[in-house]
Amino acid sequence: MQEIKQTTQTINTLDDLAQLADYSLMDSLNSDPDATENGIDHSPRQVFSGHYVPVNPTPIESPLYVAHSETFFAELGFSDSLATSEDFTRMFCGDASKLPQPLRRTGWATGYALSIYGAEYYEQCPFKTGNGYGDGRAISILEAVIKGKRWEMQLKGGGRTPYCRGADGRAVFRSSIREFLAQEHMSALGVATSRSLSLYVSQTEKVRRPWFRNASYSKDPEVMIEEPVAITTRVAPSFLRVGQLELFGRRARKNEHPKAMQELEMIVLHLIDREYGDVIDPNLTLHEKALSLAREFRSRLASLVANWIRVGYCQGNFNGDNCAAGGFTLDYGPFGFIDMFDPKYQPWTGGGVHFSFLNQPQAAERNFSMFCKALQPLLRSHENKLRELEEIRTGFSDVMQTKMTQTWASKLGLKTFNATLFNELVKLMTQTSVDYTLFFRELSHIPDDISSITKSFYGDSMHDEKILKSWSEWLQTWKSLIDAATPESRQKLSKEMKRVNPKYTLREWFLVPAYKEAQKGDYTLIKELQEVMTNPYAEHSSEIEKKYYRAKPSEFFKIAGISHISCSS
Repeated sequence: MQEIKQTTQTINTLDDLAQLADYSLMDSLNSDPDATENGIDHSPRQVFSGHYVPVNPTPIESPLYVAHSETFFAELGFSDSLATSEDFTRMFCGDASKLPQPLRRTGWATGYALSIYGAEYYEQCPFKTGNGYGDGRAISILEAVIKGKRWEMQLKGGGRTPYCRGADGRAVFRSSIREFLAQEHMSALGVATSRSLSLYVSQTEKVRRPWFRNASYSKDPEVMIEEPVAITTRVAPSFLRVGQLELFGRRARKNEHPKAMQELEMIVLHLIDREYGDVIDPNLTLHEKALSLAREFRSRLASLVANWIRVGYCQGNFNGDNCAAGGFTLDYGPFGFIDMFDPKYQPWTGGGVHFSFLNQPQAAERNFSMFCKALQPLLRSHENKLRELEEIRTGFSDVMQTKMTQTWASKLGLKTFNATLFNELVKLMTQTSVDYTLFFRELSHIPDDISSITKSFYGDSMHDEKILKSWSEWLQTWKSLIDAATPESRQKLSKEMKRVNPKYTLREWFLVPAYKEAQKGDYTLIKELQEVMTNPYAEHSSEIEKKYYRAKPSEFFKIAGISHISCSS
């Protein structure tokens, strides 16, 4: 890969952006040898080798600007006017027909393997071989080096690819709004994540999707509804996934084609270059690089999941293909932010307990095991290196446990984790049915008594004398362990805790009115949520606080599309 050059120029036009293009993946990895030359490759088929398939995005009809991330635009040095310019809109709505040089008119889609909670699957591939599973509606269209950092830009809903498995390659407006807002919210929360660039909707093109009836309690979709299609552009240093390494690891392990081992080596080195170039010595041997990669990814993945739990986020579907090899949050499909505390909280009806809120560390460990398994073919001629890799793999639980105890200690304002205090807290939170976000934010005020904490209680718990007594005792024990003896130390600790415990999280019952109004052409709530959720630790106006800093209304519990979702296509 070419040396990354620094640039601080303001990007006012698409021509300015074009000058920063640098297609490292397409230029350094293998293209599918069976791919078409012109990128017209939109029907399901098996892809037997190669790291990517060149494919043209399919533009949405009559695109209309909805929103862009002003925060991310500022970080990139993009002028806000760029988002509504004709050529930028055309490009990021999938129309590559008039791009200025050196931008390329053909994008790329990648294949990956599927593992669910550490088990390899092939049945979801239409050919039952694993050669048809990959980016079915996500098409990368640009790599660019901006301000010395490499970014890949990918259209979600950009049309069919060879991996579409018979689907239409589109994303609907509803799910695009969710992903657009969630990525920037997670970034503002301080959680590693892909980012949101822009959001456009078609004024004429619609697709049919299964969904729920209004105010339904059903776990399964009941009707087919017609929804507008949209494209949101997500951005990351790369979109390399654990599932991609799994695919090439499986092929090398089974010697599926003559270049299988070479392609595994290439994708591993490319991952290191893209995501770990600043921490892995380029002078190391391949074997040492692979081991360093495993160690670094282990640390990042454990930190990521600990941060998810810190802010009350549940991925919902944490398969290997939804796990970014760079160690950040990827694929905002059936995600959810927890309301009432429940260790088994799961927003996706198809997810199961294995991907539930407090089981996410275990799910991460399964994904890490598959990551290590994918690296094994590179080390199989070196028994000592394989043993070292196995030690790294089995050490995940200890690393994860350390990250989690640090997280809980910081949420509670403790210098060191106290297991007795924490276990009693989990018991009380479950018994009382507390709002996760409200409880920890109210605790961050270092309350004198439990009166402010009770605003986080659901149901009749605030009238139960026995529960209230238990909470009072817990609070006194907690206060004896924190450093709040003087007004100054108390104020300092409160500030520290408020930087850890957000005041606002992007709950589904905030999102539903926003996308319903947006479907009528009113984007006011999208703009409002952008403002609030990109400043989640801040004190906003009393009007905003009244609207978004409150427990989930009782009438929303168990309602389909609010308390749970079955899909978000």
